[in-house]
Amino acid sequence: MSASMAVLHPPGWAPPIGYANGIVAAPGRLVFVAGQVGWDARQHFASEALAPQFAQALDNVLAVLAQAGGRPEHICRMTAYCCDKPAYLAARRELGAIWRVRMGDHYPAMSMIFVADLLDGPAKIELEATAVVPD
Repeated sequence: MSASMAVLHPPGWAPPIGYANGIVAAPGRLVFVAGQVGWDARQHFASEALAPQFAQALDNVLAVLAQAGGRPEHICRMTAYCCDKPAYLAARRELGAIWRVRMGDHYPAMSMIFVADLLDGPAKIELEATAVVPD
């Protein structure tokens, strides 16, 4: 967790696994990243599988964040939209390993929302994030 952020965990609550219930962030520049799917810089999908798309979408989030001088630990909120719940459940271990390579042990407040479809086919997952980059 960044020095400018702290996890919010109400007393007596069971610990969340792979996310935080809430984050409080010190003043800084807000960065909003949205619409990141598993395609590369040329908008080409190298795979139709969920895990490689998740890896690329997370790389895309981090690339956009880097343009504002941000790093993974500055992310305080992330939402994932996935259109394949069975594939997500089957890939949780692999997705966790992908997360740890890119994000370490930083777990922002997160939501996973399952949707019927995504705009940019054959996308299986889309990420958005909010970060607070210290001044």
